[in-house]
Amino acid sequence: VQLQASGGGLVQAGGSLRLSCTASGRTLRGGTLGWFRQAPGKEREFVTVVRENNAKYYADAVRGRFTISRDSAKNTIHLQMNSLKPEDTAVYYCAARWPHTVQHHYASEYPYWGQGTQVTVSS
Repeated sequence: VQLQASGGGLVQAGGSLRLSCTASGRTLRGGTLGWFRQAPGKEREFVTVVRENNAKYYADAVRGRFTISRDSAKNTIHLQMNSLKPEDTAVYYCAARWPHTVQHHYASEYPYWGQGTQVTVSS
């Protein structure tokens, strides 16, 4: 399974970006699919996940601003990020696992990772 992330960039505070993550080698159906981020000098942290039953969970820091979605026809997940803040600056990674896990907020639960895409929010 290979995951290819895209869509990062530089945006001003209050702006929006949409990240995408396309899988090859396996359908995303039935998978637990997440986004994590890592800022310089910090540990990788959970952002959001869409579970195999399409339940969605968000970190407190992004709830209400970020939206995860799954496009099964394109074998892709998206992360719509609105009202971006400078503290959202990080490298964003998509991740996937099969079978499902209840520990979906732990990076160690995911064996498959995209290469990361940089998001920079200027103040």
